[in-house]
This record gives sequence, structure tokens and C-alpha cells, in this order.
Amino acid sequence: MIEPNETFPAVTDYDLAAGRNDIIKTNLKRRKFLGMGLLGIAGLSMPLAARAAAGNRAEEFVKGIMASETELFRKHSDSFEDKIKLIQKAWDEKDYRLVRSLSDSIRNTGIQAQNEYEDPGKPLLNASEFGSVATLPAAWRTWAKGWKYYKVVSIEEEAGIARKAEPVEVLLGFRDDQVNSLAREIRVAEVNEGTLREVTSQVFGVVRRNSEMLCRVMFLADNKGREKRQYLVFYGNADAELPDYDTDLEVRGEGYDLEIENQHFIAYLSKQTGQLERMLLKREHGVELYAGGPAHAETPCIDWSHDYVAEDFFMKVRIQYWGECPDYEITRGPICTIVRRWGFPHSALHPVYNPSRLNINVEYRFYSGLPYFYKSSKMKAVKSFVIQTMRDDEWVFTGQPFTGSLWIGADEKVKFGEVDAANKNSVKGFGYYNKDSKDSFVGLYLDHSSEVIPDLLDAGSSLFYYNWHGTVWVRHPTIEGIKNHTIPEGAILRQKNAYVTIAFTEKEGPGKIEALRKELLSPMASSSTALNASAKESPGSLANPGEAGDSEIPKALLWEALRSCIDQQMYISNVNLVELGYIYNLSVRDGVVSVLMTMPHRGRPLSSFFIWGSSVVHRTVSKTINGALMEVPGVRKVLVEQTWYPAWSSNLISAEGRKKLGI
Repeated sequence: MIEPNETFPAVTDYDLAAGRNDIIKTNLKRRKFLGMGLLGIAGLSMPLAARAAAGNRAEEFVKGIMASETELFRKHSDSFEDKIKLIQKAWDEKDYRLVRSLSDSIRNTGIQAQNEYEDPGKPLLNASEFGSVATLPAAWRTWAKGWKYYKVVSIEEEAGIARKAEPVEVLLGFRDDQVNSLAREIRVAEVNEGTLREVTSQVFGVVRRNSEMLCRVMFLADNKGREKRQYLVFYGNADAELPDYDTDLEVRGEGYDLEIENQHFIAYLSKQTGQLERMLLKREHGVELYAGGPAHAETPCIDWSHDYVAEDFFMKVRIQYWGECPDYEITRGPICTIVRRWGFPHSALHPVYNPSRLNINVEYRFYSGLPYFYKSSKMKAVKSFVIQTMRDDEWVFTGQPFTGSLWIGADEKVKFGEVDAANKNSVKGFGYYNKDSKDSFVGLYLDHSSEVIPDLLDAGSSLFYYNWHGTVWVRHPTIEGIKNHTIPEGAILRQKNAYVTIAFTEKEGPGKIEALRKELLSPMASSSTALNASAKESPGSLANPGEAGDSEIPKALLWEALRSCIDQQMYISNVNLVELGYIYNLSVRDGVVSVLMTMPHRGRPLSSFFIWGSSVVHRTVSKTINGALMEVPGVRKVLVEQTWYPAWSSNLISAEGRKKLGI
């Protein structure tokens, strides 16, 4: 995969199976996916202890935010700086219930600050880099009817490895006056010998920064090896509807309590912690990987990291002790489901012992059609502290589902049995397999790096008969066996691992695993280049019925009608549902208008208020969705569906809406 320009580790992926044509169909059917659930009920962790350490940087950050706030906004909200003073006052007065209330309020201020000010990274193409569809050759212009603008992205394969439907990811910027909804409007087409072919894509991470909209675009790319191919990213179509693509990736559940399924496995995440709890391998009779028993009194999961043992072996501190995720973000889409969680690990006697020393950020990525998933993590020491040992990768499988173990050494070759002495600190991968059922689970270590921490280790060990009930693999990234070593303030430890489950034999399996690791370490590269192709007539068209100015009822009339629907709880601001970004999709078929909408947060769960409910506050100016749309000639019925994905944020508010709200 393309390495996105971001602070969190990127991912790389390639389909191990050579014959994947039956999975990625050329005749695309679009399934509605909205992309990233920006924050869910997640937030930005802002520990008070970090204030003093941040010093002038924190002060400058707060001043920068306050300078950008309008008088209207300051009149109706309280700043981070004010809340810090209030919480200190409450602490001094020993009003600890008020301290808890203010802590929650500060957390929500952090959520909004992340929405508005977090750096999304440098886009591959910024807002000013685009072309007009009207200038394209006639054959392409006709094929892309309905869309006004495009960007050119070049993808190059330099390792000489053939790729089939490999997900690539790029960050792109757009002028806000050229697009209404990035999720609805973006389409990606491959240029192939002069013809255009739409490819499956996914839009997520949408943010607004002044007059620029940015988002991450993920799409599936083919390459024969050592090729440079061009892709057109089309946008600027007010009539576009949410795309609906064929995919084998299914997600069930809410929040981080999810079941994630593709053609190779079903992953079950813990409803308590979001940790990977179980996996069903979809081969033969379907072996289930699980960690049975109460473990150390916490919920058992097959993924047991991350944790550390405190100074003098006093206690263990781990994310497995979370009663719920402190913070999280969820992305859903046809190509990839992303689950990111972060916070400080808990002690066994939480909150009596409640250290805020090591902030842990863990991300899972599950893909359509691929027999593996990714786990990336970042652990950052916000202050110096002493540990006995640390673990950043640990897997437990109960019931003896495997008959043998394998590992990859410094020479990148697969070996069987226990790790030898020469490689004990340089393990590049580890796994288990069953010689009879051919089931396997192999972790491939793609990145293991650190800042400030000296002598980072790839040290690991296996217990094949752990307490007579299962197998255990664990990796220790820091010095083990030396009592009480210091993790310095500012130390950062990163990892990116791929976990693969394939039919494995001792004869053919090593070659497959070694080839896959090489592919994952050699992602295709993205670049910005001028369009260079001779246009030919392309089959079909980019637009579905109703997306190219051919809607049976002009969509401009429908959108304008929705502008008469006011969020009445915002009283005098007179801001409507379209300006607020509550309306995610709109389509019309045979006089039936279908609307997909969200609500701003879970405290206002009922969209029915806007559909057919009371309009007492704005009795003379506001209309219900049903009432407004039924006034449009040709509309005979209105259907409204509510969704929480992606979760709404202020990034979705239009420029006009932001003016009315003073943000």
C-alpha cells in the first residue's frame, strides 16, 4: 500500500492468492459505505501532567485556537484554558465530583480541537492541483458526464512484483467551492491503454481546513510489476450518490464491539476492550482460535499485548485491564475496516494505582479479500518511568490447535522449531501451523522502530505447551532480565505487523510466507504527474442513473427543499440540516425520495424530530423533512434512514453554516 503522509504508521498490503479475479469483479455493484467514523465517541487524550512538560508549546497552541475563535463562539462555549483554571480550583477545594465533570468537559474540548486543528498531513495533491473534465478528450468527457473536476495520481511498482487489486492510499486536498460531499462525489478510474475503468474506492478521514477539504482516498490498483499506471480521481458532482461496491468485507456490531468478516476469516473484537478476542479460520471445518479461561482475572483474548511490568515487579499495567476503551475511532468501508484505540494502560488495582506514563495507541486494519490483517501501534512515554519488562506482541491460543511453530530470522528465511540463540534478538516473524489441517497463524514483523529508546530488541519466545492448555508467543522490545531499567520521557516505540492465515505445509508454506513478507515490505509508490494517455472510448459510464443531471426530479430542487429544515435546537442561528452536514445521501426512484442522515451525537438519537416531528421553535420558518420534500413536484413518498457511520463532526459543516455558528 501507498505510505500515507501521517504521524501514525501506514499499512501495506497485497493479495497472496494469485487468482483473485473472482473476488474483485469488473462489473462493479456499489454498496453504500461512508468511510471514516471520524471520532465515534473517541477523543484526544490530554493529561494534565503533560501541561508543564509542554511549556510554551501548549500555551502557543491554546492561543492559536483562541485567536481563531469568533466572539460568538467564545460567548457560548468555554475554552481549554478556562477549564484548566476551573479544574484546578475544584481540586484545591476538594470538590472531586466537580473535578470529574470538568475532566469530561476538557476531554470533549480535546475532541473538538482534534476535529478543527489536528494536522492531517501534507496531501499528495493540494486543492489548487486539479483539471477540468470539460478539457478532457471527448471520449473521456462523455464517460465521466456529471463530474466537473479530476486529479491525476500515478502509482508505480518498483520491486518487480505483480499486484492484483492492491489497496493504495493517498491524501488529497480539494477546494471547498468545488465539492459538496467528498464521500458522495469521489470516484476513481484507472487509465488502461486509453480507456477508463472505475475501480473500487473508499473515502475517509474527511477534514475541513479553512477553504480546503482534505480526505484519504483508498482504491484498488493492479500492476504487472515495474509498471507506472495513472488513475483519475473525479469529483465535483452535486447529483452523485454514495457509491455501492461489491465486497466480501462485512462488519456487524456497534462501536468497537464488532464482528469483521471476509472470505478468509471472521474476527471478533472484545466488547469490553476492542482487543481481538477470537478468530474463526474459514477453512475445512473452521477452526476457532480463542484464549479460554479467566486468564489473570481479565477478559481472555488471543491478542494480549500491550503491557509493562512496573518497577520492582510491583504490578502489571496493561490495556487488557481496560473496562472500556478510553478513546477510539472506527472506519468502515468496502475496502478496509479500521479500529483505532488509545489511552493509558490500567493497573490491576485501577484506579487506586492509575499511572499516566505510557500512552498506547493500537490500530487494527482488516481488508476485503485478503488472508491477513494488520496491527500497528505507537507507545509514547509522556514522562520518565522505570519498568521491569515490556511486551508489544503476545498471542495465546487455547486448545492446542497447532502442531508446530515457525519463525523468521535475520536472513528473512522461515525456520521451524524454537528460535536459536543467534537470532533470539532479531526475530522478523513468528507463527504456528497444523501439519494435518494445514491451518496457520503467522505474524510478519514489517516495522519495529523507536525514538530515544536505545538497543531496541526483536526478542521473543514461545511456550508451546503453556500450562498444558495452549500455545503462547511473546515479544519483548526492551531489555529483559535486567531489573528496573528506565524508559525516558519522549521515548516512542512503533510497530507494524501483518498476521496471515493460509493453508500451510512444511514444503510449500515457507516460500509463500517469505514471498508475502517481501511484497509487504515493497509497497507501490504514489506521485503527482501530468496526464499522459491517448483517449479511447470507454465501456459504460461513470454515472449511475440519476447522477449525470438525469434525475427524474432535479436534485437541486430536493437539496434546496432540505435547506428549509432548520435544527431548531440551535434557536436563533437559523442553520439548516444541509449546512450542518446531517444529510449524507439523497436519491430518487419512481417518485420516492430516499434520504440518509445522521445526528450530531448520541445524546440526540432521534432523527424523527426532523422527519415529521415538532417545529414549535421555528413554527413560521422551519419545515420537517417529509413536509419540505413532499412540496417538490413529482415527489410521492419520502423515506429517511438514520446512520451513525461515519460519526458526524464539525468538519462536515459547510462554510455558510460555520459563519452562522461562529466557528
